[in-house]
Amino acid sequence: MTSTLRPDRTTEAVKRPGRWLALSVLVLAVLLVAVDATVLGLATPYISEDLHPSGTQLLWIGDVYSFVIAGLLVSMGSLGDRIGRKRILLVGATAFGAVSVLNAYATTPELMILARALLGVAGATLMPATLALIRNIFHDPRERSLAVGIWGATASAGMAVGPIAGGFLLEHFWWGSVFLINLPVMAVLVLVGVRTLPESRNPHPGPWDLTSVLLSLAGMIGLVYAVKEAAAHGFSWPALGAGLLGAAALYGFVRRQLTMPVPLLDMRLFRRRGFSGAVLADLLTVLGMSGLVFFLSQFLQLVQDRRPFEAGLAELPAAVGAVAAGLVAGRAARHFSVRAVVAGGLAAVGVALAALTTLGQSTGYPVLGAALLVVGVGAGLSFTVTADVILSSVPKDQAGAASAVSETAYELGAALGIALLGSIVTGIYRDFAGPAGTPAGAHESLGAAVQDAAHLPPQQAGALLDAARESFVHGLHLASAAGAVVLLTASAVAWVLLRDQKLEGAE
Repeated sequence: MTSTLRPDRTTEAVKRPGRWLALSVLVLAVLLVAVDATVLGLATPYISEDLHPSGTQLLWIGDVYSFVIAGLLVSMGSLGDRIGRKRILLVGATAFGAVSVLNAYATTPELMILARALLGVAGATLMPATLALIRNIFHDPRERSLAVGIWGATASAGMAVGPIAGGFLLEHFWWGSVFLINLPVMAVLVLVGVRTLPESRNPHPGPWDLTSVLLSLAGMIGLVYAVKEAAAHGFSWPALGAGLLGAAALYGFVRRQLTMPVPLLDMRLFRRRGFSGAVLADLLTVLGMSGLVFFLSQFLQLVQDRRPFEAGLAELPAAVGAVAAGLVAGRAARHFSVRAVVAGGLAAVGVALAALTTLGQSTGYPVLGAALLVVGVGAGLSFTVTADVILSSVPKDQAGAASAVSETAYELGAALGIALLGSIVTGIYRDFAGPAGTPAGAHESLGAAVQDAAHLPPQQAGALLDAARESFVHGLHLASAAGAVVLLTASAVAWVLLRDQKLEGAE
C-alpha cells in the first residue's frame, strides 16, 4: 500500500502551485533578450546613417554585446547559484532596462559600442537564471520538457516580434525607439516576478571567486577578439597576442576550477558525453547561422528595397517554424531519439542555408520564405532538445552554472559567427569596383553606399548601387555556403556525441 501511494505523493509534491504563472515571467525575460537582438539588425542601416560608423565599428556594434555576455555568463550563472536566481534575475532585468535607454540615446559610434557592452553585462544575468529557475520549478521531466519548449518558442517569437515591432517603430520614430520597447516589458517582469517567482540557490555554494571571474572574462574576450581581428584584417601581432593571452587565461581558469573545493564551474560536467555534445552542437549551430542573420535585414532593406516593417514580416517564417518545432521537440525526441531530432534539425538548417546561396536582388520571396521556414523548424527542434539535455544531465543545485555554459556556447557562437561570416561579407563587399567618383566611404558598408548614392547624379548613383549590391550579395553567398558547411558538420557531431542519449521520462 505504502509503495503504491508514494509515487503519487511525490508527483504531487514536485508540481509546485503557480509554476506556469512563474514560467510566464521567465519567458518575458527571454522575450526581452530576443527582441533586443533582432531589432539591432533591423536598425543597423539607420544607425549607420546617423552615427556614421566605420565598417569595423559597425561589426563591433553588432558583436560587442556577445563578446561581453560570453565572458560573463558562467560567472553570473554561478553567482545566481550562490545569491539566488530570482534575485539576480530581477536586478539584471532592471539594469537591462536602464542601459537600454543609453543605447537609445547614443550619439557616437563609440558610445553605442559602450552601451552595447554594458547591455551585455546586464544580459549575462538573465538567460542562465531563467533556465536554472525552470530546472528548479519543474521537477517532472515531461513538464520540464514542455516548459523548455515554451521557453525556446518564446525566444523564437521574440525573433518575430522584434523585426515587426521594430519595423513599425523605425517607420514612425527614430532608431533609438527600438531599444525603448524594452522598458514596458521590463516593468511587467519585475513587478510580477517579485510576487510569483520562487527563490532558489545552491545550499552549499562556496565562495564566488573573483580571480576565476576575471580569468573567464579575459579569456573569452581575448580569444574572440583575436578571431575577429584575424578574420577582418588577416594575421597581425596584436591579434596573435590577444589570442595567446585569452588562451592562457582560459587555461588558468580551467586549472583553477580543477583545484578549488567548490569551483565556479564544475569541469567534471564536460565528462558527460551528452552534456558536451549538446553544448558543442549549440556553439556550431549559432556560429553557422548568426553571421547570416546579422546581414539578412540589410539584404532585405538595402538590396531588395523593402521597408523596415516589410523586412520584419519577411523574416516571420523562421520564427513561426521555430515556435511550432519547439513545442513538439521534447515529444519527438522521446518518440524517435535525441540524436535523430537534433542531427536531423541541424541538417535541415544546413540545406536551407545552402539554398540561400541562390539569392539575388530579384529573387522572389517564396524561395527566401521557404528557406527561412526550414531554418526555423530545424533550429527549434535542435535548440529545445539540447537545452533539455543540458538541464537534465546536472543536479538542480548546479542548474545555474550548467545553463550558463549552454548560453555561453550560444553567445560565443554568435560572436564568432558575426566575426567570421560577417567579415567574409564585409571583406568581399569592400573590394567592389564602383564608377569613377565613388566616395571612399561607400566601401565601408552597404548602408554608407546607399547614403552616398543619394547625393550623386542619377546615372552615377545607379552604377554605384548596382556594383555595391552585387558585391554585398556575393559576400552573402559565400557566408551562406560557409554556414551550410558548419551546420552539416554540427549535425554529424550531434549524431556521434548524442548516441544513446535520452531525455528524462523517455520509455
